[in-house]
Amino acid sequence: MKILIHIDDIDQWRDALARRLPEAEIVTSESQAAERQGADYLAVWKPSAELLQEQTCLKGIVNLGAGVDALLNNPGLPRNVPIVKLRDAGMGELIADYTRYGVFHFQRDFDRYLRQETTCTWREVPVVDKSEWPIGVLGLGAIGQHVALSLAADGFPVHGWSRSAKDIDGLTCHHGSEGLWALLRQVRTLVLLLPDTPSTRGIINTETLAALPEGATLINPGRGALIDESALLEALGPEAQEGQLRGALLDAFPEEPLPAESELWTHPRIRITPHMAGPTPMEAALDQAVDAIRAWEAGEPVTTVDPEAGY
Repeated sequence: MKILIHIDDIDQWRDALARRLPEAEIVTSESQAAERQGADYLAVWKPSAELLQEQTCLKGIVNLGAGVDALLNNPGLPRNVPIVKLRDAGMGELIADYTRYGVFHFQRDFDRYLRQETTCTWREVPVVDKSEWPIGVLGLGAIGQHVALSLAADGFPVHGWSRSAKDIDGLTCHHGSEGLWALLRQVRTLVLLLPDTPSTRGIINTETLAALPEGATLINPGRGALIDESALLEALGPEAQEGQLRGALLDAFPEEPLPAESELWTHPRIRITPHMAGPTPMEAALDQAVDAIRAWEAGEPVTTVDPEAGY
């Protein structure tokens, strides 16, 4: 069994995978071309098209992250090779922490205090109780559910939305088109944890932003393609005053790194982080990768990505 791995910190990942699968031959994308040939499995994060195209004997691909859009959109992706993606693998807790930070940033008015600091303004803002700060979470997969339930445990009313109906204790669940509009109309913070698919790209646009209550806030630790950036900037309004949208915390963008000339960098009511909300924890990720590979080798069923659905 031969496994080809491609990810940042590749030597560390290779050594850890070799310890778990001592019977396997582990090579990396940095190995010589001849050594890379004939891999049975790939364990990869954002591989090049050339790396994918040189493989002709693949039995399966493990995507070392929760988002598979980069892999599915890769022109070198071979057809009919099953793909496994990570399902939480410890990322849920990290993204929940990031989201909770963002919620408190707005609910406790730290965004306003930051602006007051620039003008030496000393003015306390009345606190809005958590019970009066409903939150909407778009996307109720493993990570979305973890984030939503963490916020509910903090005392916030949490509404979740998914394409199909779900019933999750502690959350008010919505689904379908009507459910999306119902959720948007009643939340003060909207959290984006949807996959990047044809049906979700640009889901945050002029119409959906206008449906939010005035002064709502946006947190995106998910996928950059979910947001129409021009619509977001318009909803935020001029720099001198709040618009329909009060502020946004953004971690993912259609083009990364975010270009220096992007207007998002300089807008005073946008906070930007460099796609760090949910880095992949190596140990938990490799546990899932090894489980998938061993199941494939044994001919056992494996839950795989649906390329048409995009997740």
